Amino acid sequence: MLTRIAEGVLFHQSELLQNNAVVVQGASGVLLADPGITGDELTCLATDIRELGQPVVAGFATHPDWDHVLWHADLGEAPRYGTARCAEFMRDLLSNADWKAQVADGLPPEIADEIPLDLFGRITALPPGTAQLPWDGPEVRIIEHPAHAQGHAALLIGERGVVVAGDMLSDILMPFPDLGAADPIGDYLVGLRLLEAVADDVAVLVPGHGSVCGADEMRARIELDRAYVEALRDGRTPDDPRIGPSATYGKDWLPAVHEWQAKQLAPKGEHGGDA
Repeated sequence: MLTRIAEGVLFHQSELLQNNAVVVQGASGVLLADPGITGDELTCLATDIRELGQPVVAGFATHPDWDHVLWHADLGEAPRYGTARCAEFMRDLLSNADWKAQVADGLPPEIADEIPLDLFGRITALPPGTAQLPWDGPEVRIIEHPAHAQGHAALLIGERGVVVAGDMLSDILMPFPDLGAADPIGDYLVGLRLLEAVADDVAVLVPGHGSVCGADEMRARIELDRAYVEALRDGRTPDDPRIGPSATYGKDWLPAVHEWQAKQLAPKGEHGGDA
C-alpha cells in the first residue's frame, strides 16, 4: 500500500526488513527510488503506481546493496539511475558468471526464494558529480556521500520538503559504516554532516529502513547516529536503544552485528589490533 507523506510523494514499506520505496509524482510519470523487496511486494507496488494513473519514468538506487537495486517487469523499462560509483559497483558484480550465487548468499533465508533477481542491479550511471536527477518532475537534488556504501546518495526533494536518506538515520538499525573504505568512521561522520546541512529544508525524512519521521526526529536521529559512530571510533560501548534491551526490532541479531562492527572498527591496540 502506498502512503502519502507530502504533496506528490508517497512510500511503500516492505514487511521483513521494513525497506521504504519512495514514489515521487512528476509531470509525465513517477520517480521510483529503492523498490523492494519480494516479488509480491514489487507487484503490489507496481499495481499501486498504476492506480495513480502514471507510469514509472525514472528509477533511482540510493546505493548498491542488494535490497536497493531490485526491479520488476511490471514496473516497466524506465532508466534506473544511480551514482557513477554505485553503477560501477553493480557492473563489476554482474560481470561475474556466478553473481546470482554471490547475491543469494547474502539474502535473508526466510524470503530468499521470493526475491526476483532477473532485473537485478541494472543501474544507469549518472556522470560523476551530478547534483540533480534528470527527470520531468520536482527538482531532486542528489547528495552523494561516503558513509554506508560505495556511491551512497540521499535524495532531497526540496519543494516537497522530503529527504530520502538511503541506509542512514533509521530508527530500527544502528549505523553500518562501509568497512571496505579507508576511513569508515570519518566517512560516516561526513555523511551525517551533509544530511545535517539540509535538515532545515526537510519536513519529512524517509530512511531506507524503519519509520518515516518529521524534521525534529530527523535531527535527533542524526545525533543518535553520530553518538554511535563516535563510540565505535573511541572504543566505547554506545548507549543506543536500537541495540539495547528495549529494542523491538532485530533484538535476536542486531546486538551480534554491533559486536562484530565494534571489533572491526576498534582503535588500534584493542581486540587484537596493532599496539
